[in-house]
Amino acid sequence: MKPLKVCVVGAGRFSQCFVPLYRAHPLVGEVSLCEVLPERLDCEADRLRIERRFTSFDDVLNSDVDAVAIFTQRWSHAPMALKALKAGKHVYSAVPAATTLEELHDLVEAVKSTGLTYMMGETSLYYGSRLYCKERWDAGDFGRFVYGEGEYHHDMSHGFYSAFQHSGGADWKRTASFPPMLYPTHSVAMILSVTGARMTSVSCLGSVDDNEDGIFCEDVSLWRNAFSNQSALFRTSDGGMARINEFRRIGQSGDRGVRVSLYGTESSYEEQSNGAVWSRREGPFEVVEPLIQCGGVYSHEQWEAIKVDVALKGDFTSGFAQVHQKYRDRLPDSYRTQPNGHEGSHQFLTDDFVTAVANGTLPSCHVWDAARYNAPGIVAHESSKKEGALLTVPDFGFPRM
Repeated sequence: MKPLKVCVVGAGRFSQCFVPLYRAHPLVGEVSLCEVLPERLDCEADRLRIERRFTSFDDVLNSDVDAVAIFTQRWSHAPMALKALKAGKHVYSAVPAATTLEELHDLVEAVKSTGLTYMMGETSLYYGSRLYCKERWDAGDFGRFVYGEGEYHHDMSHGFYSAFQHSGGADWKRTASFPPMLYPTHSVAMILSVTGARMTSVSCLGSVDDNEDGIFCEDVSLWRNAFSNQSALFRTSDGGMARINEFRRIGQSGDRGVRVSLYGTESSYEEQSNGAVWSRREGPFEVVEPLIQCGGVYSHEQWEAIKVDVALKGDFTSGFAQVHQKYRDRLPDSYRTQPNGHEGSHQFLTDDFVTAVANGTLPSCHVWDAARYNAPGIVAHESSKKEGALLTVPDFGFPRM
């Protein structure tokens, strides 16, 4: 197969972490950059040493680029992905995949009709905690699933102000109010990617924000959203229960913003900000924190290059956890000198997508999984607007390719 031509769409702070990974992959021949702001495009393309540049997404779709990697504003992912698929391009999309059930349906149908590769880059799939739980689950150590907790605790002060200002411009407060439950995949995937089940119904409550910054205000918000924190209780298809917390005003350090706890009839995994343990019904608990914690941080030069708010520094680790070691052999040798991020996930996600496109195989987070991880939050947000009304979460099925 000829080397792939990949265009990274969006010259924001997150995409900058992936450009070097796409460039270093042996199956990629060219990496280009698309950004609607010409000054930002030239600045970042010069810094990243990218020659081919686009100021229009339509120009990308009309070019000979094979695949697009979308790192734009959250609510724009689905419309852009759909447009790209219809134009014959493979798609890597940052989370979330979509903000409505209709968009999820259209994405599934587009992948089915085109046969192209679509992957949502859910970072939590390669977190040490998720890998550890998945190995235990596959070995049957949990027993039957009883209950799970998936949480994404990210206070606005931990880098979100600067991120939304960077992407939203002068009118940034309208979009900084993005409903927490429309960004559910980190917490939902931590549970469902382990058990293989799906959420079937939900009751969700929201906490009306009262912060003086006025971001989560119905009159300001593009979504007329007043909830800065939302908590949802789900029924799962395997007869269990799950609680998902999406909090944006929370008095925690942010060092471990995404975490999971899973309880089975035989054993359980419990994770908090300061550590993780494995517990059996009979016998003492086992501290597993050393197995799941990533080592190393970006060098000073790397940190200066990506220009991310220092409050987010804990998300950008250059190393791997012990549990990652058995998976690293599949990575290209060229990745050994590349920085990593989000608990060791960036390198695996990039390789997953490129390999799936090259081989015509399903990626690690294909469109059906993307729907399975996104739909629960979309329905939960509707439930919170109805003060916890019990609503059904639709089933988008499993791969049919």
